[in-house]
Parts: sequence; C-alpha cells; structure tokens
Amino acid sequence: MSNLGEAIARYNKILESEPHRDLRWAVELQNRMKAENLMSGNRPISPVLRPHFITKRQYTNLVKAAEALYSAISRVESVALSTPQLLNRMQMLPAEKMLAAVDPGYPFVSVTSLLDTHLNNGTMRFFDYNADTPAGVAFGEALNDAFYDAPPVKEFRRKYALTRMGGTKYLLSALLKAYKEFGGKSKPQPHMAIVEFRQPFQTSESGEFLLLSEYFRREGYQTEVVSPEQLEYRNGVLRHGDFTIDLVYRRIRIHEFLVRFDLTHPLVRAYRDGAVCVVNSFRSELAQKKAIFDLLTDESITAGFPLAERKAIHEFVPWTRMVTASQTTFENQKVDLPEFILKNRERLILKPNDDASEFHSFRGSETDDLGWERALKQAMRSPYVVQEAVEPFRATFPVYQNGSLQYKELRVDVQPHSFLGKVHGCSSSVSAETPSGFTTLSGLAPTYILDAK
Repeated sequence: MSNLGEAIARYNKILESEPHRDLRWAVELQNRMKAENLMSGNRPISPVLRPHFITKRQYTNLVKAAEALYSAISRVESVALSTPQLLNRMQMLPAEKMLAAVDPGYPFVSVTSLLDTHLNNGTMRFFDYNADTPAGVAFGEALNDAFYDAPPVKEFRRKYALTRMGGTKYLLSALLKAYKEFGGKSKPQPHMAIVEFRQPFQTSESGEFLLLSEYFRREGYQTEVVSPEQLEYRNGVLRHGDFTIDLVYRRIRIHEFLVRFDLTHPLVRAYRDGAVCVVNSFRSELAQKKAIFDLLTDESITAGFPLAERKAIHEFVPWTRMVTASQTTFENQKVDLPEFILKNRERLILKPNDDASEFHSFRGSETDDLGWERALKQAMRSPYVVQEAVEPFRATFPVYQNGSLQYKELRVDVQPHSFLGKVHGCSSSVSAETPSGFTTLSGLAPTYILDAK
C-alpha cells in the first residue's frame, strides 16, 4: 500500500472508531457549512466526510506542469489573436471575435483561470481549461478551514501534517494588478462589482460570490454582487444604482451572455469605451473554447515555443482536434480525421466546443458503433472537438447520507488555480458518475497537502 493509501486507510479507521462513530460531528460540520454560506443551492458544498489528500511531490509536479501549460496557453492565445485563420479554426461566433478584438486595457489574456486535472499517483493529465468563470477559490479555502478542526481531522493530524491551501488573497492581488495596468493608479481602492447571472427565484448572492465580496470589503474595497440586468452605463460611468463601478470581476460566461443580451448591453459599452476594467476580459473566451487544445497539440503552431512548454503539452495534454472533414496528424502519421474517429472509438471522446451549449459529450468506450456513428454525424454539423480520452481518477469517499455514513466511489478532478500564470493552491471537485450524468452527490472536497510527521 502506498503512503497515500496508508493515510486514507488510517483516516477511515478513525471514522469507524469511537467517538467518531457518533455522527454528531458530521451534523455540526454541515451546520457550520450552512452558517458560513458554503452552500450550493440548498446543499452543503461538500458531500464528503474525508478530505482529498495530495502529497508534497504530487503538488510540486502539478504546479510545475500547470504553470508551463498556462504559459503555453497564453502564448497560443496571442498567436490566435493575430492570426485570423486560427480564430476561424476555433469556430468563434462573430460577436465573440468582435469582443476578442477589444483591448481590455491590460496585457493579460486571462488574469485568473483553472485547469481540470486527473491526478493519480505518478500520472497527471490536463483535460479541460476554464478562463471564463473559474470557481472554487473562496469555497475551497473556507472548506479547508472548516474541516481542519473537525474531530476526525484533528485526530488524523496527530500523525500527519496537513497544509491548507488558499488563493483568495492571490485572486485579489491579481485583480488589483490588472486594474493598475488598466490605468487605475489614481484610484488605489476601486469600487468592485462581482457580476453573476441569478437563477430563477434566486433572492440572494451565490455563496461563493458572497464570501468573495465579504473578503474584498474586509480588505478595504467597496464591493457589490450584481446581475447584468442591474447594470447601467451613463455619462461614461458603469453603475448599479448609486454605486459606481471601476472594476468588474466577471462571473458570467460569454456564450450565455450573448444568448440573453447583445453588444449594446451597458457592460459591453463600458468595456469597449475603456470606462471599466473587466476581469477576466471578454478576450479570455479564446481559451474557453475546447479548440484551444487543438491549437496546443498542433506542433506546427507550437514548434517555436520554449522547451518546457512543449514538454508539458506532450506529456500532459491529450491530443485534440476540431471535428472537420480534413486531413490531420496523429502520432506523426497523416490521417483522414472522420475515418480515424470512426475507427478509434474506444480511445476517443467527442466534446462540444462550448461548455454552455445544449450538446453533450460522447465517450467512445461507453458508446456502441451505431451510437458513435450518430455522434460523429452530429459533431460534423456542430462545433465539436475530438480528444484522446483521459481515464477519470476515482476514489472511495465516506459520505453522510440519510443520517448514516456510507462509502461511495466518486470521480475526482483536481483544479490548480492560476493567478497571472502562477499557481497558488488547488481545489478538488468530486461527483458520482451516473448514466444520465445527473447526480446530487457532487461538490468540493477539502484539499490538503499531506506529509508524515
């Protein structure tokens, strides 16, 4: 058994021993999450009773690889912005291209972002990138604090050292640096707005945005959480009622935004006029497309990149292509792409180019030949990528359900958080896998770096 396996076995043994068999501590933990707004809808943000542990070596390797990849993504974005045929290849909407062409007033394409990663002992694969609305920074930090003093974790810490990770202060620092580059030097304490979409019947701010706004205010920055419908732009000033806005922390996906609004929206007009600093900028949509992995894994584009970046792409990024009737290369061999997809179902996955689209992903190993053929036809008609399938990492977690402790196998995605290209902490997303894709057993697991004392 590995050191990590031994640690997990010890933690589970603690759970099953007295006095932790009495689950009042689990009820108290859930009550604490509710009291501290660590909620997703009406559910606590964490469905598990065990943290996700990462060894110091795993975290060091994760940071090194992720930072090289973040740098490569930024470089690809810059190349794409100056190369119309690459923008066309990414199948961006005309409005998205128009917004990408607007200079945000600072040099960073993405100020904050995260990578979805499968981390399993000595293996690591990055399979998705989020620069539009990267979440989990505030929730993850607060969740780590809540679990750290839970009775089983306190007993576990008698033998193991646990390092808490958090990125909230780095997020604020990155926002302020972007604002300073934007030209906000004359107003060192900008008024900030966290812009989110509200769900139907939602009467208050989302839990994570509430945590962030409270933190920003404690640090001396007036902050409000608003929805796009509440914004006005007049006399060169973006505002929410009487509250004037200098810096927008954008938590809305562009694809969803363009479904509801057009380019005359107050936020877009203020952004185009340079009247407000928007983070992440609308330019970050470039990397939000799954097609960014197409460009990353195309050696004709990345051949001149630094060696560390090319090495990270080769070792940790699955081969990806936009689905088109074309010739391409796979493992240095020229192939007809549709024919290759059809013949290699078991090792591939088809994904919509946009997360927010109404289309679904198709994993070849879970689809029969006829279903795969239908999926390919859909992918040829709509913007899709084909990607080498990355085997998800699964682990067994204790969960609190219906008043009892149960063990469930959950998928675990580790998400290193980047602020201006530097990784500070990571969160871990967990979910039960179901045939329909819908589950209530999902959320975050507290994440600690583990070391023996």
